Amino acid sequence: MIIKLLRRLFGRNAMSVILLVFQIVFLLIAVYSIGERFYLVYLMLIILDAVLVVYLMNKSEPDSYKMAWIVLISILPLFGGVAYLYVKQTQKFPKAKDAEYQKIIKNHLVQDNDVINEIKTASPDYSNLSGYVYNSGLYPVYRNRSAEYFPLGEIQFEAMLRELEKAEKFIFMEYFIISKGYMLDKVSEVLMRKSREGVDVRLLYDGIGTGLRSNSLPFRELEESGVKCRAFNPFTPFLSSIQNNRDHRKIIVIDGNVAFNGGTNLADEYINRKERFGHWKDTALMIKGEAVWNYTVMFLQLWDVRSGSGDDCQQYFPDVSSFADVPFDGYIQPFSDSPLDNEPVGKLAYMELINNAREYVYITTPYLILDEEMKNALVFAAKKGVDVRIITPHIPDKWYVNMIAWNNYPKLIGSGVKVYEYTPGFIHAKGCIADDKTAVIGTINLDYRSFYLHFESAAIMYGCAAIGDMKQDFDDTVRVSHLVTLDDCKNRPLFKKISGDLLNMFAPLL
Repeated sequence: MIIKLLRRLFGRNAMSVILLVFQIVFLLIAVYSIGERFYLVYLMLIILDAVLVVYLMNKSEPDSYKMAWIVLISILPLFGGVAYLYVKQTQKFPKAKDAEYQKIIKNHLVQDNDVINEIKTASPDYSNLSGYVYNSGLYPVYRNRSAEYFPLGEIQFEAMLRELEKAEKFIFMEYFIISKGYMLDKVSEVLMRKSREGVDVRLLYDGIGTGLRSNSLPFRELEESGVKCRAFNPFTPFLSSIQNNRDHRKIIVIDGNVAFNGGTNLADEYINRKERFGHWKDTALMIKGEAVWNYTVMFLQLWDVRSGSGDDCQQYFPDVSSFADVPFDGYIQPFSDSPLDNEPVGKLAYMELINNAREYVYITTPYLILDEEMKNALVFAAKKGVDVRIITPHIPDKWYVNMIAWNNYPKLIGSGVKVYEYTPGFIHAKGCIADDKTAVIGTINLDYRSFYLHFESAAIMYGCAAIGDMKQDFDDTVRVSHLVTLDDCKNRPLFKKISGDLLNMFAPLL
């Protein structure tokens, strides 16, 4: 109970309410206690707000984000500016950590120019995208040896247990959420046994996503068996300088030869052993081959930043000779999106698929919080005749996010975008497919936090057989989903419409 209260108390949304209450109380106390001198304090705060508004208008950040803060400062003139300074202070890594994070990538990831030349011949559009992800995100593209798509978390879980049992050298696991239950018990049994056998087993979890959900007992038992456990960016209310930069990634690397990535966390609802919001649909990808190296380096980046262990990454490099005779199946580029470099790689990858689509673009996302740039890209694609479809949850996990999503529906639907809600429950899958050729799958939601604030991971595929499996799963999901119409939007209760309009103004801050 205390942990849940702390999570809510120090959440971003709760802080806005607290600041509003403080402003009212401060106003009453100030007027009563200092009389006319209060106006001097008030004038100083108004000057601060005016300076911050000018600063925001000229800052290189998304317009929707800047506008949300300007509105908040206008509504809360006494504390809006102070709130902005606080939030900006708590969403940036120290420069030393930033440099350390970037150094690990640059030292160990190198692009094979033969692969680049092959892609230029196969597809100039994809060549441009893969070049951007390498030049800006620093992650190379590879010939794909094996990529298996999982349409449900429980199917991925079965494959994950099988692969964990095969581990001989190391197991790296990274999650945003780890909760006690069947899934954790089954995985823990394997991890502890493998650790006792001499396998290097490491578990990295987010300090808020997991740290405030579970006590330390499961991790203590793992550590007593030799499993190394670390919390990334532990929760420290008001004092943390990186409070908003969460590790939202879900990565498993086994012996450098096998990797998993997708939306599935280590908790029972993700495999439908526990019902929270109806049927939980999630997706994931298992890859084998040289491209696993990107995921290995991703994991060691945050592990080293958290622990300062200074691991020599090269000792975990896969034996690539074992893949030499495996025919390749298209190209794959696993990448991580970091809030440290001011480069929204995940968002721009989505934008590239949307902008270059000629026949269709299909998207699944649990959260549809769109800035004008992304909304206009989807609308323009539909107006060009591209079949644009988006699947969102019918039973949301966050009511306010659902309100904002519905605020976006009328413009999208009116322009020809087909929006579906997953009728059986909650869809947590994050993916995008375009023209049977290119796809993105990973942990990236269509919202501001994923695009700008969180550490995320995903894989871009081109010409892989798994893209066909993703499309088939999308078609199957559409058949059990409700097509939202303009009449549905018009017939919503007035209260929900007004709530959506109000919340949408602050969408980038939620």
